[in-house]
Amino acid sequence: MRNRALRFVLLIGIMSFFADFVYEGARSVNGPYLAVLGASATLVGFIAGLGELLGYGLRIVSGKLSERTHEFWPITIFGYLVQMSAVPLLAVARSWQMAGLLIVLERVGRAIRNPPRDVMLSHAGKEVGLGWTFGLHEALDQFGALCGPLVLAWILARHGDYKVGFAVLAIPAVITIAILIGARISYPRPEEMEVHVPDVHSAGLPRVFWIYLSGAALVAAGFADFSLMAYHFQRAHVVPQDWVPIFYAVAMAVSGLGSLAFGKMFDRLGVWILIPLTLIGAASAPLAFLGHEWVALAGCAVWGLGMGVHESIIPAAVATMVPQQRRPSAYGTFTAGYGVFWFVGSVIIGKLYEVSLPALVGFSVLAQLAAIPIFIVITRRVPKPA
Repeated sequence: MRNRALRFVLLIGIMSFFADFVYEGARSVNGPYLAVLGASATLVGFIAGLGELLGYGLRIVSGKLSERTHEFWPITIFGYLVQMSAVPLLAVARSWQMAGLLIVLERVGRAIRNPPRDVMLSHAGKEVGLGWTFGLHEALDQFGALCGPLVLAWILARHGDYKVGFAVLAIPAVITIAILIGARISYPRPEEMEVHVPDVHSAGLPRVFWIYLSGAALVAAGFADFSLMAYHFQRAHVVPQDWVPIFYAVAMAVSGLGSLAFGKMFDRLGVWILIPLTLIGAASAPLAFLGHEWVALAGCAVWGLGMGVHESIIPAAVATMVPQQRRPSAYGTFTAGYGVFWFVGSVIIGKLYEVSLPALVGFSVLAQLAAIPIFIVITRRVPKPA
């Protein structure tokens, strides 16, 4: 059973590699593409913000629907179909309105497929280790996020046409769907990989889950988005413009490697590992916004490490706090709340950027450090993963 579960994790991880190749490749140029089509900076920010808000908020609906119907595969497949169709269609967009709609649809597709997919991964994680499962998946995921933007940059350097880049992304999009269908055929009931599941019926999510969500929300609110960091690098002439994609690639590489290492640590230490990782992640803002060149690069690396924690360790811990029957709505609720606070925090950080860099750094660091006492409380209520 353990080997079968590990093969499932690898299969979903490889699929996520190609999926991230597609949508992270597109996201690396969505802003300039909208500008070419005539969108203003305000419209670009609005489209990106709306996409992220829906991309997290709709996970509540997806999570509850998959919990009620137990149709994890159909919902996951539908979400991937929406997402993988939206990106290549950007190649035929003739206006910023159409492109903006497709960009938002890509985020909606991600919202639909994430909660049921994470639940299926959690079933395998109970056999091979939750931290290792989500860490390995995130590492493959981030490797795709590294390769996609680099390939798009090469296509743009060679052809100078965004539409060619979006059209090429149809190839990994088709591969993603093919692997997804293969996984559905090979693993029709992933929940059967998890053994000795108690029949627990609960009217609501446990209190420890809500306490944990409050801590994770503080971390999300204080975590600056890379887009603002890149904006600062260019505006303040921290590094040459051509270096910014390289800085992002470094962040993605660190994120993937960190996910593997910290996933293993989570399986040994449990939620305790979040305390030192939160301390380290809080250093990204002062390094990136107050440093120059190599210090800023170190800030990007620390930011990438924090992203690895956000995408692997934090969701892995959710599966240790709720019974199997409530995991779909738990993942939907958790990621929706997490995303909303990230959005609110990003707005605050963006406003502070125009006022004072030290104020921005202070808010970012203090918000993340405020989560540590909450994580300490959680460690006393949640046992280490088996």
